[in-house]
Amino acid sequence: MIRKLGSLPLLSCAIASSFSGVALADFIGDSTARIEARNMYMNRDFRQDNAPQAKAEEWAQGLTGRFESGFTEGTVGFGVDALAQVGIKLDSSRDRRNTGLLPYGRQSLEPEDNYSELGLTAKLRVSKSVLKVGTLQPLLPVVSYNDTRLLSSTYSGGLLTSQEIDGLTLNAGRLDKINLRDSSSNDEMNYGGVESDHLDLAGGSYTLTPNLTASYYFAKMEDIYQQHFAGLVHTWKLGEGVSLKTDLRYFSTGEDGEKRFRSAARVNGGHIDNRFFNGMTTLAVGAHKFGVGYQNLSGDGDFAFPGVDPYSVNLVTYNAFTKAETDAWQARYDYDFAGLGIPGLAFMTRYVNAKNVETAAVQGGTEWERDTDLVYTFQDGSLKGLNIRLRNATFRSGDGLKTAIDENRIILGYTLALF
Repeated sequence: MIRKLGSLPLLSCAIASSFSGVALADFIGDSTARIEARNMYMNRDFRQDNAPQAKAEEWAQGLTGRFESGFTEGTVGFGVDALAQVGIKLDSSRDRRNTGLLPYGRQSLEPEDNYSELGLTAKLRVSKSVLKVGTLQPLLPVVSYNDTRLLSSTYSGGLLTSQEIDGLTLNAGRLDKINLRDSSSNDEMNYGGVESDHLDLAGGSYTLTPNLTASYYFAKMEDIYQQHFAGLVHTWKLGEGVSLKTDLRYFSTGEDGEKRFRSAARVNGGHIDNRFFNGMTTLAVGAHKFGVGYQNLSGDGDFAFPGVDPYSVNLVTYNAFTKAETDAWQARYDYDFAGLGIPGLAFMTRYVNAKNVETAAVQGGTEWERDTDLVYTFQDGSLKGLNIRLRNATFRSGDGLKTAIDENRIILGYTLALF
C-alpha cells in the first residue's frame, strides 16, 4: 500500500507555520527541496547447478522527495527535514523476484505493486554543532545507508555532528531502527538474524594537513558486537594533473553479549573476533585513474556491520568479500571521456579476486568478481542532468563455494530542484 504523501512545498509551509513567534528568515530562505527519479532494470542470471531460480529480473520506477529546511535565527536554531520515497513495479513475477528492487510477500512470494516510506527529522543547531533526531542516512565507517537499488535505505535514531574546531568533525549517536532499501517497515537493528536494541557510535575525523586526514570510530551493537575503526586518507600531488591517493582502513571487532550472539554464530560460521584491514591506492593521470586494492580479514567469524554496506574498498556491485578469513586484491581502472572532448561520459572497470574464504561448510574457498560501468550525463539541452548508467557484473566462486552469476543493470536518473 502506498502511503499518501503531501507535496513538499505544502509540507515546508506547514512546518514553517509551527514556529510562530520565532524568526524564520533563515529557516525558509535556506530551505531546499528536490525530487529524485530513478528508473531501474535489473537482470541477474544464475549459472550454478541447482540454483533456487533461473534468474531474477525486475523493472521498477522510484521517486524520492527531499526537503531540508534552514535553521531558525538565534543562539539555538531549529529545523526539520523530510524524506518521501515511493517505488512502483513496472515488471516482475513470482519466479523472477528478489533483485532488491521490490519487496515481496513472504507467504505468496509475489512482488508488491508498490511500496513507500515517509521519514521526518527534527534538527537543532548550536554554534557549529547539529543534533538530528528521526530519519537518518549516515555515511560513516561504522554505519552507512545503501543507495544502489531503487530507493535508499534509512535508519531511525539520533546523531550529533560537531565541527567546533577547524579540521575536526566529531559524531556521536544511537540508532535503533533500520528500513532496508526494499522495505516500508522500520525493523530492529540486527546482525546475522539476531535483533539488537540499538547501535551506539562515537568518533570523528581530523585533517592533520591539507593532504592527510585521520579518523577513529567506536561502535557497539547491543548484545552482539563491539568495533573499533581507524583510518588514514592521504593525497599526494605529484605534478600537473597527476596525484596519488592512499586510503587505509582497519577494524577490530569482538563480541558483545555472548549469549545472544550464539544463534547468530550458527548463521555466520563462528564467533565475532576478527581484524579487518583493507585499503586502496589510486594514481590519477589526467583523465585516467589506476587503482590497486588489498584486504586481509583474520580471526573468527565474518566481518560484522549493520545494513548491507560494509566500509570496505571491496564492496563492489554484487559481493562484499566479508566472509571469514577472506584475503582479496583488486585492480581498477577509470576513464573520464572529457579528456577526449566528451564531458559527461565516464567508464570504470575492476576485478576482485579472493581466496582463503571460510564458511560453516567450506574452508579455503575462492571468489572473484569483474564489474564494468559506463555512464553518461547530459550536459545541456532539454535532457540536461539526465544520466544513463549501464552496469555489468560477473561473479564466480569455487573450491566448495558454488555461486555463478551474470548480471546487468540499466539505470536512468534525474534530479529536479524545486527550490
